[in-house]
Amino acid sequence: MTYTWAALLGVAFAVLLDLLVLRTKLLYRKAFWTAYAIVLAFQLVVNGVFTGQRLVVYSSSDIVGTRLFYAPIEDVAFGFSLVLQTLAWWLWWGRRASQARPRPVTASVARRPAPTDTRRSSTR
Repeated sequence: MTYTWAALLGVAFAVLLDLLVLRTKLLYRKAFWTAYAIVLAFQLVVNGVFTGQRLVVYSSSDIVGTRLFYAPIEDVAFGFSLVLQTLAWWLWWGRRASQARPRPVTASVARRPAPTDTRRSSTR
């Protein structure tokens, strides 16, 4: 299996996990895409350093060849699947934990009846 196929399978798995299995639907949220854009920016910087200085070299037979700022497109796809899976699981576990946690009991404060005036009123 080439890196391209592994990345595509990773993306497909992450999308199915998000939409059908865990039903977190992160892909429909603007907050997810904003967070992913931030992660992607840093991923491209780090990937650019590693591949641009040839610290990491990919076999041309294992990748498509399209690069985004020195990073093979497969790295971007694989990173996307990792971010989506991580956040989907985090959200799912967080929801599960909040449902399992007993809700705090808000005891109603028992009010004492207002003191009655026990003095006898004298009518003259």
